[in-house]
Amino acid sequence: MKAIWNGQIIAESNETRQVEGNEYFPAESVNRDYLKESSTHTNCAWKGTASYYHLEVDGKLNKDAAWYYPEPSKAAAEIKNRIAFWKGVEVKTD
Repeated sequence: MKAIWNGQIIAESNETRQVEGNEYFPAESVNRDYLKESSTHTNCAWKGTASYYHLEVDGKLNKDAAWYYPEPSKAAAEIKNRIAFWKGVEVKTD
């Protein structure tokens, strides 16, 4: 799987996990040069509290386009240390 935004590969892995239709990439497969900390947090009733990253590629900013669960619930343990994408980020198979 690849996550692509603004013409750049943000993440690439054969070890993603799909939860609720979203592909969660291993954190180590994400190019951290494109991630910028965000102060946004949301809560999911069964996964826990999500934290976000902005994506910045070639001077363009995509706010809160990536999210992760630093301490997911036991029910969502498979997505610990994983990052998912939305807001125009194309996620596709190779």
